[in-house]
Amino acid sequence: MALPLEGLKVVAIEQAVAAPFATSRLADAGAEVIKIERPEGDFARGYDDVAAGQSSYFVWLNRGKTSTALDLTSPEGKAELERLLGEADVLVQNLKRGALARLGFSFERLQEAFPRLITCSISGYGEGGPMADRKAYDLLIQAESGLCSITGGPTEPARVGLSIVDIATGATAHSAILEALIRRGITGSGANISVSMFDVMADWLTVPLLNHEGGKSPKRVGMAHPSIAPYGVFSARDERQILISVQSDREWRALCSGFLGQPELGSDPRFATNVDRVANRAETDALVAEGFARRDSDAAIDALLQANVALATVNDMAGLSAHPHLRRITVETPMGPVAYPAPAPLWQDEARDYGPVPALEKREG
Repeated sequence: MALPLEGLKVVAIEQAVAAPFATSRLADAGAEVIKIERPEGDFARGYDDVAAGQSSYFVWLNRGKTSTALDLTSPEGKAELERLLGEADVLVQNLKRGALARLGFSFERLQEAFPRLITCSISGYGEGGPMADRKAYDLLIQAESGLCSITGGPTEPARVGLSIVDIATGATAHSAILEALIRRGITGSGANISVSMFDVMADWLTVPLLNHEGGKSPKRVGMAHPSIAPYGVFSARDERQILISVQSDREWRALCSGFLGQPELGSDPRFATNVDRVANRAETDALVAEGFARRDSDAAIDALLQANVALATVNDMAGLSAHPHLRRITVETPMGPVAYPAPAPLWQDEARDYGPVPALEKREG
């Protein structure tokens, strides 16, 4: 069966994480993705060397693409880009703001020369505004957007432990490109899309922002939930950490009866509603901690499952590596096969193969 995007041609002037995330998903769906790299290559090729001697980021985000190194400041490089765009359906780029126009490929010219072309530009702060020309990387936007202020423990802000801004921006760009393709199928017209990393994070931070503007500015609470209790990490007698989530008053009553052995706490006015439990979080958590302290972790998990309480073990990367639900794909790379987590969507009527990670192809120009 044909893949959804077979026959689609994508030109990607990209580096790092956000744009390659978007185009890797297009490649997974069958699009031909031509990755244009600087003569020295995408700098993400040098981020680390843990994936068969290659960068984990590059191996993850560039499967199924072809790669060519072009000097876009040279006449030969510009001519090759012009040729590629003449055949392309989508252009994805995350150059510095205005760089494409300075090379002779302004959005206006692209729209005139290639009216069916869908252009998606990824930037830090968008095409206008006082910070539009600033360099922007994942952690910088985590800090600037306020994400770090609600991440970590009470004493200091922290970075989210992965490149969440880049990944979220890539996913947003991917969905916008698919919307533009649907619209083009209806109207015949291309599109010029701009996705900024700051806008993506601001959108994702809507709930904490509204809490702040409503007079309840969120505080850092580590691995607890700021507005739900009990929702946090507790240590069993054998010191294994387990996170539980009580989402409703009904679940609280089940926890009191089936795990704490104190059904009367379910209707105690200090704890009967979530608002009460959050107001009395220290007492709530102390009661739950006592229930964990009486049991080893296996017994605690069994009792929680019997009470139908949501839980998770607090794993590390070793736990993920051996997790029974971890699905993997294996991709070929210039240094040999690498196995890593599979993309999340599963298509019932379609078995997907994932293309190799490209070496850097040197060209004149």
